[in-house]
Amino acid sequence: MALSKVNPNFVNQLGRRNLIINGAMQVSQRGTSSTVATGYGPDRFKMANGSIGNLTTTQESTNGPSGDFKYSMKVASTNTASIASGSDGWIRYIIETKDIENLVLTDSSKNITVSFYVKCSNTGQSSIGVTSGNFTSGRYVHPFTITTADTWQKVSFTMPGNSLLSNVDGDIGLRLYWDIGAGTTYQTSSTNSWGSGGTYASSGNLQITGVDGRYLQITGVQLEVGDTATPFEHRLYGEELSLCQRYYYQIKQYENAGQYTFMTGAVGGSNTHFIITNPQVMRAAPTVTYSGTVNLYCNATAITSPASFAAYSGTKYNRLQFARGTHTAGGAAWADIDDGVFTFTSEL
Repeated sequence: MALSKVNPNFVNQLGRRNLIINGAMQVSQRGTSSTVATGYGPDRFKMANGSIGNLTTTQESTNGPSGDFKYSMKVASTNTASIASGSDGWIRYIIETKDIENLVLTDSSKNITVSFYVKCSNTGQSSIGVTSGNFTSGRYVHPFTITTADTWQKVSFTMPGNSLLSNVDGDIGLRLYWDIGAGTTYQTSSTNSWGSGGTYASSGNLQITGVDGRYLQITGVQLEVGDTATPFEHRLYGEELSLCQRYYYQIKQYENAGQYTFMTGAVGGSNTHFIITNPQVMRAAPTVTYSGTVNLYCNATAITSPASFAAYSGTKYNRLQFARGTHTAGGAAWADIDDGVFTFTSEL
């Protein structure tokens, strides 16, 4: 019996095409809203607006593209300010070097396609920039037009591979920038072609940052090898969360009354120690921070908010260390995370 031929278009639809993690904005471990000048919205997507404040980043859950996406990332301005030439306003995503090592992105005969959905408060031009890992060696800026305000539209474009993409920066393989208020230092009129220099935005773009009432909203972000924008690769929430936890996760008290988060450990010579296993092998030994109240216990003796905290971190596990205080060396200890929050980050 003759074997049937495989439809190449079908093969191109198979999973793991998308090199973007959390492109559907489902995971937002840091919370659903932030007003910091530089920080993350949904996981892996970072926002910066230079020195201009009054910018809110939210994970939206009610007004995504109809029938395709529930969640999106929205950056909204509530301030009026001029943009200095050296101001840096963007939504940024970084692809880890390990995720592109097996792809020949330096081959100009092979194409790379980027697609996403965008909604904006105003009509006009905006842009997305793709740069090499070290940022300045290579950049490809693609302008696009917001045709109707407050309406979702899909943007896609294809670019050839380029030798400049061999210029990674350690673990930083590629960078993507959506312009929300780049100063002239970061603008270029050379678009839809590979070039060099530290620019990521097209000249003539709409300004979001610093204009009261304006916003930019994105979701369905996909970057794939090939010359066609295929349908978005939806992954299970658990898969997306696991991929995100390679770069960031939290340990904190549960929100519901009567639920507690515990850690068990031991009392050493001058400190109480707790071993925390990371939910995923992290990209690098994480930076560990601690805030709020943690109640430590040993033989019924309690310490609330110990005097000092230190962390010795690794990609697989971490040792958290608190001042021993009145605890007895050699005893078993446990901790109740009251309103405390531990964050573990190895973001790029």
